[in-house]
Amino acid sequence: MASLRALLKKGNTSSAMAALGNAGIAILKGIAAALSGSGAMFASTMHSLADAVNQAFVFTGSVLAERAPTKRFPTGFGRVINLFCMVAVLVVTIMAYETIREGLHLWAHPAEIASILWDVLALGVGILVDGLILVKAMGEIVKETRAEARGFGVVFTAFRNVGQAAPPTRLVFYEDLVATSGALLALLAILASYLLGWHVLDGAVTILIGLMMLFVAFRVGYDNMVGLIGVAAPREVEERVAQILFSDPDVTDINLLRIVQEGRTYHVDAYVELRPGLSLADADDIKYRVRDLVLADPDVSDVTMGILEDNGVRNWIPEPLGK
Repeated sequence: MASLRALLKKGNTSSAMAALGNAGIAILKGIAAALSGSGAMFASTMHSLADAVNQAFVFTGSVLAERAPTKRFPTGFGRVINLFCMVAVLVVTIMAYETIREGLHLWAHPAEIASILWDVLALGVGILVDGLILVKAMGEIVKETRAEARGFGVVFTAFRNVGQAAPPTRLVFYEDLVATSGALLALLAILASYLLGWHVLDGAVTILIGLMMLFVAFRVGYDNMVGLIGVAAPREVEERVAQILFSDPDVTDINLLRIVQEGRTYHVDAYVELRPGLSLADADDIKYRVRDLVLADPDVSDVTMGILEDNGVRNWIPEPLGK
């Protein structure tokens, strides 16, 4: 029981908050959609329902991904989160299809909205909750990528570094970005339809929200597909690990450095060159000392380290981070 609590604490907090928040929003929006008959409200309900189911899946995956390696699975369970995110993508795709189908029906047969009181209330709460979750996800992106940002700088930094964040954080970011903007669009469509009589706008916005959901499915699906295959770490992570290796005075060069993303953490394979003249025992001690330095990085879960004597040829030439 204690180990289960420890695993739950390690789970992705953004996805847990998003799952609870969107479940409540989906119920509120569903009531509003049933009372008003608005297609945009229905689309927003489907989106919130999809988000709640997805993010519950993703939180479960992020917890299971924290399990310690076993004899059968020696590299750990990091990529489990990618599998759960792929299941979430299927849910989003199905919900997007239903949303677009409803939008096409309303486009061809516009319906008058009976009442907007519940719609405005539900969408207002949805925008507030989804907005807070989005801000939380942006903060997680900044934290996970070790960027420095304050105030509005967090927004720009989050958009710039979202590709380097953990898979569940990326999913929450994309989904709640679309959820917040979709709720705003739905609110505008409902007001325009009710006050101005532009009933066709209700169907148009419903279709647009469905297409936005498809974008999330494609973006998250692609990210997790490459994660399952085994994607190289971002250049910034590679440079950070290289700096750790060179921080040891006995390391003169890096002969080989390969870093693969495993869920939210990284697996490091490295061959380092040591100063000439060392005994085998001394070189062995240095190898384990350097390995422990790399393992001390919280983003690194596993290190395979090899050592060579310096061959007098410079192998590691860092590239500019902009390339």
